[in-house]
Amino acid sequence: MEKSKVYFTRNITPENVVRLYDMLGKKLTGKVAVKVHSGEAGNQNYLRPEFMKPMIEHVNGTIVECNTAYDGARDTTEKHLQLMEDHEWSKYFDVDILDSEEDMELPIPNGKQIQKNYVGKNLENYDSMLVLSHFKGHPMGGYGGALKQLSIGVASSKGKRYIHCVGKENASYEEMFQADQIGFLESMADAASSVTDYFKDNIAYINVMCNMSVDCDCCATAEDPCMQDIGILASLDPVAIDQACIDLVKNANDPGKEHLLERIASRHGTHTIDAAYALGIGNKEYELIEV
Repeated sequence: MEKSKVYFTRNITPENVVRLYDMLGKKLTGKVAVKVHSGEAGNQNYLRPEFMKPMIEHVNGTIVECNTAYDGARDTTEKHLQLMEDHEWSKYFDVDILDSEEDMELPIPNGKQIQKNYVGKNLENYDSMLVLSHFKGHPMGGYGGALKQLSIGVASSKGKRYIHCVGKENASYEEMFQADQIGFLESMADAASSVTDYFKDNIAYINVMCNMSVDCDCCATAEDPCMQDIGILASLDPVAIDQACIDLVKNANDPGKEHLLERIASRHGTHTIDAAYALGIGNKEYELIEV
C-alpha cells in the first residue's frame, strides 16, 4: 500500500488550517458537514469557534454534533443547542445536532465487534464531511483524534452507548463504563469505518495538536495541558493522521509527553489505530510533509 500523505506545520494559526486543507488537493463539495467538538461546559481546553472560523467558512460548512450518552450540558438537544450558543458556535455558524430527531443505522458488514452503527439521521442531509479534531488524551479511549471523531463523535446518543457497550442493545448507563476495553476500542474502529464508507472519498481530516491534556474536551473538569503545542496536521487518511500525531508526541523533546503517553498506553489507545488499519480505513505508513 502506498504511503498516505500527511501535511504538517508547527505554526498553529487559523490561516494555516486553511493552507493545509488546500494542500490536500481535495475540494469538499455539496453540503459540507464540519464535525467539531463543542466542548463540555466548564472545559478549558477545547478549540474555540474563532480559531475554526476561516476553515469552516472556506468550505461553507455547517457545524454538526451529536448528543452525549452521559449526564452533562450536551445530553439533550435543548441543552446542547444552549451550549452551542454559550460557546458561540451558533454566533458564527449554522449548527445541526444530527440526532435531534431520530437515528439512522449504518451497516458494518466487516465489523470485528459490531455490525451496525447508530448515527444522527440528519447525517443524510450532507454530501461530504470535514473532520476537525483537537488531538489530546482521553479518559476512556486513551487519546482523541480523527478516529474518535468519526466513531463516538458522529454516533448518536444511542450509538455512543452501543459502541461503549460493544454492541449490547439497551445497555444501562453503568454498563458503558464496565465494558471490555479492547472490545470498546475495536467497536470505535468499526463505527469509524461505517462513516468513511458512507462518505467514501468525500471526507478530509485536520488534527490540531495544542492544549494537549490527558483529558478530553468532553470533561467538564479537565487537567491542564501537560506538554507544549506541536502543530497542525491534514490528511485524507484518518489512520495515518492519528498515527502521525502519536509519533510526534513520542518524538517530542518535552518531558510532559510521558504523562500523555502513559494515559494512551494505560488505555491501549493505539489499538484503535491498529483495528482501523485492519479494517482498511487507512494506512499506518505515511509520509509526513512539513510545510
